[in-house]
This record gives sequence, structure tokens and C-alpha cells, in this order.
Amino acid sequence: MKRYSMLFFRIAAVWIFSCIAFLSAAHAVDQASEEKAKQIWQMLDYLAVDYGGAVDDGKIVNADEYVEMEEFSRSAEQQIGALPQTAAQAELLQQARSLRKMIADKAAAGKVAQQAQTLANALLAAYPIPVTPARTPDLQQGARLYQSHCASCHGAEGKADGPLAAGMNPPPIAFTDRVRARERSVLSLYQTTSRGVEGTAMPSFATLPDQDRWALAFYVSTLAYQNAERRQGEALWSSDRSLQAAIKDLAALTQWTEAALARDIGAEKAGAALAYLRSHPEAVAASTADGLALAKSRLRESLTTLERGDRAGASRLAISAYLDGFEPVEPALAAKNKELFHEIEQAMGAYRSAVSEGRVEEARSQESRLQSLIGDADATLKADGGSPWATFLAALTILLREGVEALLIVVAMIAFLKKADRSDVLPYVHAGWASALGAGVLTWVAATYLVELSGASREITEGFAAIFAAVVLLTVGIWMHQKSLAGRWQAYVRDKLTTALNKRSAMVLFVLAFVTVYREVFETVLFYAALWTEDNGRYLLAGLAAGIVILAVITVIMLRTSARLPISRFFAISSALIAVLAVVLVGKGVAALQEAGMLDVTPLALPRVDLLGIYPTWQTLAAQCLVLLVVLASFGFNLYSQAKVKA
Repeated sequence: MKRYSMLFFRIAAVWIFSCIAFLSAAHAVDQASEEKAKQIWQMLDYLAVDYGGAVDDGKIVNADEYVEMEEFSRSAEQQIGALPQTAAQAELLQQARSLRKMIADKAAAGKVAQQAQTLANALLAAYPIPVTPARTPDLQQGARLYQSHCASCHGAEGKADGPLAAGMNPPPIAFTDRVRARERSVLSLYQTTSRGVEGTAMPSFATLPDQDRWALAFYVSTLAYQNAERRQGEALWSSDRSLQAAIKDLAALTQWTEAALARDIGAEKAGAALAYLRSHPEAVAASTADGLALAKSRLRESLTTLERGDRAGASRLAISAYLDGFEPVEPALAAKNKELFHEIEQAMGAYRSAVSEGRVEEARSQESRLQSLIGDADATLKADGGSPWATFLAALTILLREGVEALLIVVAMIAFLKKADRSDVLPYVHAGWASALGAGVLTWVAATYLVELSGASREITEGFAAIFAAVVLLTVGIWMHQKSLAGRWQAYVRDKLTTALNKRSAMVLFVLAFVTVYREVFETVLFYAALWTEDNGRYLLAGLAAGIVILAVITVIMLRTSARLPISRFFAISSALIAVLAVVLVGKGVAALQEAGMLDVTPLALPRVDLLGIYPTWQTLAAQCLVLLVVLASFGFNLYSQAKVKA
């Protein structure tokens, strides 16, 4: 039976790693398409800003620059044709041809810039790329980065008069040039910072953390404005509702150019508004850029994209609505209104399913329902939102929810080794869970100060970790069930188990302890980071401390209870518990991959049971049924083999 268990484990491991390889390849394809879209967008932005320096009044004033404009317009058209096919691609190609013809005809700079920006916006709608920072940019950090990385070329005040500027060809850009600044968005500065500019001395700063590149882009975008304009913009922002409607969130702020905004609200207002808001992006963030507002915005964008026929783009936006908008507020909402929390999660799944299958009318209905539900969630969270009790309860609930699963597995391993009189292997288990806690601290540091972990990356990490743990647990559970049927336990433990637990199997226990605990710590850390504020910190820490005490009590009770059990009964109970945990974890793993958009969602009219990892979708239940069938077949085979031996 041991041979069959190992064979099953190897087959399962090969299957998992094959799935990982396939999904990684698919993710790489998506990333390649995103990089192409970014490159095309950057070319279009460059055209919009620089065409005026090549053509004036229908005449070429800079031949080299004009040749570059022609080359960029041709390249943009060709690369749009090479993007993955969508319903919007034909319209994009038509707009690209129109842009190329306008440049060939030496059209007015304003018309070319408008056409290039229109095409760039349509490209973003058809092939979405990240257009907003994860957190409000820190302009003081941006100023420090500018002085250390940019001032030597662009000058301390952005006037292109740095000590290295004289010998450069082409010369560096003067960020104080208001004519060019009118056509430049913060997003364009971010893309240039991230990718560099080919054929110039401008390098890529992709090695800087994403948040630093956004801070640098925002700071540079302020250099063309004066303090008087900022003061005027501040007064406008507090009084002009049309302005607040035009710049409703950070995504809008990063994409607006002054020239484009001027066509909507007038030149004077546009200049003053961007002068103030680019210097104080927190003013926009404070008004609407909370998680639920982002979720509602992404849902609207998703539905619009679906109505244009682009299912893939609509699916990406729907996933972002959940992961980047709704998920960060899950803990607080679940603590205050669990039914509403579950209702929104189910509605999100139903909406994604309708989008992926192109059912437009159903998607409209679900989107409308979600807008209403998210509005209810917003009202629920704002009602007594700063309640110490709500923060304490949320922190406690999160830790207990995430900690109990890991605790059951680790305690089972510790109890098993003590029963088997193999205390020498215990350090591997302790090292596993302790390393996971340390990795959790590093995750918190990285997520807070170094990189922004996207919702998708969180779910992918949790999903694959859960499935890996489920496969290992399933193998261990089958093996333990077989041994629970054996006779003469003390002789078996003395003669067999000593050789069975070699260094390789001890390392398996280390990996299982690490993966199981880290998966739960990873999610707990990110939820706590989302809940933490200066005002509620002590209540959150109180909830954490209470959760640790409760988990410690549960640990003591489980270890003492297992110590009193006869070894055969211990193995029987442990094998059943481990089998149940394997079913639970595979359900949670598949659900996490669904939330990350790596697996389809087909809702079923069934209740959701978080404790058992039961989520009302065909995919999660099918995976759990498969694991359950393997458990029943293996346990049945063990019973049959034991009966045959006795006969």
C-alpha cells in the first residue's frame, strides 16, 4: 500500500506542476500582450506630445523629428494588428490608419494630438493595463528620487539645465515647458520612467518599486505649474462639482492631460485643477478612491467593455473589481454583516460567469445588483465605522478563521511524532511553522514598503499553496488509515517507523508545516494591513492577542486529548481529520484560483460553507468530489486488504 500511496503522490505532484506550468505559460502570454499594449500606448503618447515640434502650419520644421513621427505611427498600427483579437481591434486599426494619414498630410498639431490620445484611450479600454498607483503617491519621496536620479540631466527645477545636459543629443526634456506639459499625462510620465525612451539617454527605472515610479511621475508632472495656479485649483476643487465628476478617482487623474481636460471644462479650469491635484493627489483619494468605490468603478468599466464585445478585457476588470476593490474590505464587512458579505461574493461570481460566457443581459442585471449591494456595504461600513468593537472582532475573526486550519495540521503532525516516539523529527516541524511566521513578517514588510502585492498574486499564492497542502495531506491520510488497521502497534512503531521516517520524509514534514502555515499567515498579514489605521491599531492588536490566546488553548487541549488516545484509534481519527482537511483545502485552493481569474466560475444554487471549504460553484465542488472519491476508494481498499490478510 505504501508503494501505491507514493505512486499516487507522484502522479498528483506531476499533475499539479503541469497545471502550474500551463497556467504560468498562459499568464506569460497575458503579460506579453500587456507589455505590447504599454509600448503602443507610449508611442501614441509620444506622438501626441512631440508632433508639434516636427510640423507647424502644415510645414515640416524638424525633418528628423517628422521621420520619427511617421515611423511611430506605422509601428503603432502594425503592433495593434499583432495584439490578441478582440471585437474592438478593427476599430483601433481604423483609428491608427487615420492617425497615420493625418501625419502624412501634415495635419495641425492639435488635431494629431487629439487623434493620438483618442486612440490611446480606446487602446486602454480594449487592452487594459494598470493606470493607477496602489496607494496615494508620496510627492516628497518623488522629489527625493528626482534629485537623485533626474536632476543631473533635467536640472534641479526641471528646466533641462542639469550638468550633464550640454553633451546630450537629443537634449533632455524641459519639464517646465508648458506647451509640452499640456499634452502630457501622469500616466505617460510613469510609463516613460518605467520603460525609458529608446534612442535617447533616458534609461528605464523599472528596478525602482512601482510606488516610487508613481511618486516620481507625479512629482515631475507638477514642475510646469506655479503656486498661484495650485491655490486657484484648490478653491475650484472644493466648490466645482463638474470638476469632481470629471476627476472622480486616481485613475482619472493619472490619465487626463491638460489639453484633453480643457476641451471638457475650459483651459483655465483645467490648468488650475491639475496644478492642484497633481501636487495633492490625496485630495482625490480622500474623496472617492476607497476600495468599494474602486469596485463599483471597475464593474462599470467591465460592463462597458463587455458591451463592446471584449470578453477578456471585461473579465480582467471584473476580477480587479473583486480583488483590488472588494477583497480588502472583506474582513471589516464580514465582521459587521456576514450575510451581505456572502451575498456580494456570490453576486461577484455570478457576474464573472456571465461575462466569461458573453451573456450581456445577465451581466447587466448582475452589475446593477452589485452596484446596489456595494452601496449597502459602504453604508454598513461607514455606520459606526470606527467602532473599537468592530475592529477587535474583525481582527479576532480573521486570525481564528485562518489559524485553525493550520493549527489542526501542525498539531496532528506533532501528536503523531510524539505517539511514534520520534521526538528527534519534531525540530523539522517546528522549523517549518516558525519559518512560515518569519516569512509572514517579511511579507508584511514587502507589501508595506517594497512592492504592492496585487489581488491576483495573493489569490494565486493561496490557491496553489492550498492545493499542494491538500495533495500531501491526502497521501498522509491514506497512509495513516492503512496503519490504523494494522495489529501489534508497539512492535510496528519500534521496528518499522524508525526506519520509515528518514531525512527525506522529515523534510516533507518541514515543507508541509511551512506551506500550510504560510498560506494562512500570508492571508492574515494582508488582511491586517488592509484594516490597520493609526486610530484603530491598538484594537486590532488586542484582537490579534485574543486570537493567539484562544489558539494556544485549542493547541493544549488537542495535544492532551491525543496523548490519551490509544495509538490505533489516534491514527484512525487523525486519518479521517486529515482527509477532511484535504477536501476543505482543495475547495479553498480552487476558489482562490477562480478569484484570481485562472479558472472559470459556474455558480450553483447551493449554500456556502466556509468552514468546510464549500463554495457554490461547479468547479470547486467537482474538485472536492474528486478528492472525496480518492479518499473513499483508498480507505475502502485498505479495509479490503486488511480483511483479506485476516482471512
